[in-house]
Amino acid sequence: MSREEDEASFRILRIYDEPEEMSNVPQSSDSSSQSHQAQSQPEGVYGMPPQAPSFLTQRGLLYQETSAGIPQQWVLPTLGRSELQASCLPQAEPEAAAELAPSFLPGPRFGQPCPSPPPREEVWSFFRTVPPVPNEAVVRQRVPRRCWKVGRLLHGKKVYAVAISSSTHHVYTCGHGYIKVWDESALHALSEAPQAQLDLQDHQNCVLACKLFPDEQCLITGGLSQSLTLWDLAPTPRVRAQLASTGPLCYSLALSSNAQICLACFKGFVEIWDLQNQILIRKHEVPEYGSRCVDITGNKFWTGGEDTRLYSWDLRSYQRLQEHELRHEILSITHEPTEEWVLVGLRTSDIIILHTHRPEKFKAVLHKYVNHHNLKFASCGSYFVTAIDESIHCIAAPSLQRLFQVEEPTDVLCCDVSADNQYLVTGSKNSATVYQLLY
Repeated sequence: MSREEDEASFRILRIYDEPEEMSNVPQSSDSSSQSHQAQSQPEGVYGMPPQAPSFLTQRGLLYQETSAGIPQQWVLPTLGRSELQASCLPQAEPEAAAELAPSFLPGPRFGQPCPSPPPREEVWSFFRTVPPVPNEAVVRQRVPRRCWKVGRLLHGKKVYAVAISSSTHHVYTCGHGYIKVWDESALHALSEAPQAQLDLQDHQNCVLACKLFPDEQCLITGGLSQSLTLWDLAPTPRVRAQLASTGPLCYSLALSSNAQICLACFKGFVEIWDLQNQILIRKHEVPEYGSRCVDITGNKFWTGGEDTRLYSWDLRSYQRLQEHELRHEILSITHEPTEEWVLVGLRTSDIIILHTHRPEKFKAVLHKYVNHHNLKFASCGSYFVTAIDESIHCIAAPSLQRLFQVEEPTDVLCCDVSADNQYLVTGSKNSATVYQLLY
């Protein structure tokens, strides 16, 4: 497939802004002054096409796919009885539908209006027999509307990698020569001393990537060293093991959902590690300039880099499955919690969204040439954060509404969102900034 044909095969989405009522919450001047006005977009409501990616299956909004040729629909899976009845009323009862609050109707906020026909009388009779659902039993995913800068962690050197634990609210800032550990009290201060400093065995070493295990009891780091370091974090941080690598510089790391497999990305190859037994399973060769970023979803892993191509590989047979020509350098790869969709950050700041099994791909357009592009999906699946140079954008999924934007004084080199969705931490020139997410 030629570059022109591959580019034309993308369906273009646009990240849009929507004016909101201001609420009386504490916020930094960074976050309050960066709201963008809604843009005029000719592609339709907010520039969104009739079809959009489904990041969520059982979280928040559900985007249902139907057979070929039938329009797709947005569906709200957590409606109460009155809401469900109003949204499914036949045309003979328009007065009942009018009682439904506009915020619960499918429309511009969530996508295109639902074109499906009204239910038959026997279906409507069934809905009349459904008992009411208590409001406290209905769970709806929230998204942050603003953030509040609450702390600054003075690391002292460039922060190339950062991780935050939700159980203890400890933050780990990584860079040249050491890792600093910050407790919860430091997250709400401007000059609090770190709880601990973990000096690297080789003082010339620099940690460029780190991954926190799902149980938050271990951390693995890689960078300018011919080894990966496995850390035990509790009761006190210490080195558990050094995993001897075959490459001098690890660009990025990826962990499987059960933390049994770790991928370490080097120039021209990816190391696949069995962390449970601490053994190297395979040194897998990939294109030399297509190995700056790595991620893993199920039985696939993804690589990309300067050669502008995104590759997917089978984790069992190690055969190449897909190759996508994206025409711009790939700076980051991540996935959403269900591992059905992969997000790719480009040098142009655009975000490519691909389904891991179906031939569906989209491009969210930002139109800005950048040096750094970080992507992090929240564990709840209802939003993700993209940090492009000095700007931080929090974007709702799947609607792609920009929830808020923050400007920092220097380039953001890394970012992380706590698993409890309460904190956002960014690493930059010589410190890390802690934001509390406000819902």
